[in-house]
Amino acid sequence: MKKLLIPCLLLSALALATPPGKKSKWTSLFDGKEIKGWHSYHKDGVVGWNVENGTLTPDGTGGDLVTDKEYENFELEFEFKIPKGSNSGVVYKIIDSPDIKSTYMSGPEYQVIDDKGYVDGEGKPYKLKDTQLTGANYDMIPPSDMAATKAPGEWNKGRIVVNNNHVEHYLNGKKVVDYEYGSDNWKQLVAKSKFANWPYATAHAKGKIALQNHSPKEQVWYRNIQIREL
Repeated sequence: MKKLLIPCLLLSALALATPPGKKSKWTSLFDGKEIKGWHSYHKDGVVGWNVENGTLTPDGTGGDLVTDKEYENFELEFEFKIPKGSNSGVVYKIIDSPDIKSTYMSGPEYQVIDDKGYVDGEGKPYKLKDTQLTGANYDMIPPSDMAATKAPGEWNKGRIVVNNNHVEHYLNGKKVVDYEYGSDNWKQLVAKSKFANWPYATAHAKGKIALQNHSPKEQVWYRNIQIREL
C-alpha cells in the first residue's frame, strides 16, 4: 500500500496543476495570401474583395465580406487602416438571411471611421456623434477613450470579446466599450436607435462576422485577422 501512495500523490498534484477550461487555440481568418472561409453577403463566393500586399481590401463592387462560419463566444483580433474621409466596420452576430438587406441590420458593429475628417456623400464635412466614432458599438455606445484611435493612414489594432453576452471592444490595447448584450439596458438603447424595428433588436446567441464595405468610394485595409472561440 505504501508503494502506491507516491504515484497517487503525484497524479493528484498534476491534476491540480492543470488549469480548468483551457482556452482554444487562435485560428487565422486571413493568411495574407488568399481569401478562404469568407463570402460576399448574399452571394455564393467572394466578389469585390482582393488581397493587396498581405491585406484584405474592397474595390466597392461586392458589399460586405462575411465569414462562412457562425460564432457564439469568441475573441477576435484584427488590424485596420483607412484613408482620410473613409468608413468601415466589423459587424458580428450577423444573421445571414436573404431577407435582411444589410449585415448591420442584424448584428452589432465595431465602428471603423475617420473620426475627424469624415465627409458625406457630397464631400462635405460630416459631424459625427460620439456613438459613431472608432471603436464604438455603432449608434449605441460611444468609445470611453476618444483619443485611442490613430490617424488615417496608420494601422490600428481592434479586438472584440463576446462571452456569454458580455461584450467588450478594445482599440489599440485600451478597452473602450463594455456592455451586456440582450440586457434591459441594451433593450432600452435599441428602442431609441434605428435598429428598433430590425432583426438586430432580437437578441440571438450566435452569428457570422463581417468586414464592411461602407460605400464604393470608401477604402479600408484589414490584416492579421484571427479568432479564438471561448
